[in-house]
Amino acid sequence: MSNNIPKLIVTAGEPAGVGPDLVLAAAGDHWDAHLIAVGNKALLTERAATLGLGVEFHPYNSTDAPQRHQIGRLPLIDIPLHAACTPGRPDVQNVSHVLAQLDMAVNLCQSGECQAMVTAPVHKAVINDAGVPFSGHTEYLARATGAEQSLMLLTSGDLRVALATTHLPLREVPDALDARLLKYVLSTLHHDLASRFSCAAPRITVLGLNPHAGEGGHLGSEDQAVITPVCEMLRGEGLNILGPVPADSAFIPSLRAQTDAYLAMYHDQGLPVLKALGFHGAVNVTLGLPIIRTSVDHGTALDLAATGKADAGSLRAAIQTAIDLA
Repeated sequence: MSNNIPKLIVTAGEPAGVGPDLVLAAAGDHWDAHLIAVGNKALLTERAATLGLGVEFHPYNSTDAPQRHQIGRLPLIDIPLHAACTPGRPDVQNVSHVLAQLDMAVNLCQSGECQAMVTAPVHKAVINDAGVPFSGHTEYLARATGAEQSLMLLTSGDLRVALATTHLPLREVPDALDARLLKYVLSTLHHDLASRFSCAAPRITVLGLNPHAGEGGHLGSEDQAVITPVCEMLRGEGLNILGPVPADSAFIPSLRAQTDAYLAMYHDQGLPVLKALGFHGAVNVTLGLPIIRTSVDHGTALDLAATGKADAGSLRAAIQTAIDLA
């Protein structure tokens, strides 16, 4: 990287969804970064025409020197589709196209050619229907980069919520929570808040699993038997950890003012608060990887694809976050 201008690889995601629309919208903005899109040129060209967006594509070459993004001009790595794409109708034949985008982005980041990757949404059900086990970007990227584990962190303004478990059925969450997992996620969260988000002494608030954080064991044993001992152990090692606290009162203003990040025990425990407060500006950041990865915080919105009604705020925020982290 020269002139402190990072190269960012931006995936278009599921071709039948809003990902291509969002990437095209972002191409019309000013960025202090060298944006490189990865997707299908024919589809992006067609979608740009449908949306009335004047975007000029040109092939990306690895020898291209980093330069600030030129509005309306987008370097592109062209990945072929295997079936015609109709907006709003994902096709299992194009799953390999979607995964090839991710693999390309990972390779460019791991080689050091790009300083961060930003992902548009994919359709998990279609990927699984194609016979590829896929619970989400977070888990896929951990495997692809050889990371032992990864940690999902959602951010919106000064609110940050990390997830101890991600895409699990609710009935499986208690069994997934053990001391090893919680120690990993809290240690990783503490480390990355300090190293990536410039929190000198990160303050982490841990949410209890059960109502009232278990009510002293009367509403479930996990808070006392599993979560509390890990919090106490890490506090003894010098980490600034509060909890476990009841989730229903954890986000009141006085506690938010004392918190740099929350750790929620499952996907739908902390994210409704974050998305209610800042849905169109929220960003998904994957911690624990050897590369920087940010993403939108929403799905493919198939009903909005190619309509011009998709809000690109989350992708714009994800790009800016990637620039800041890089």
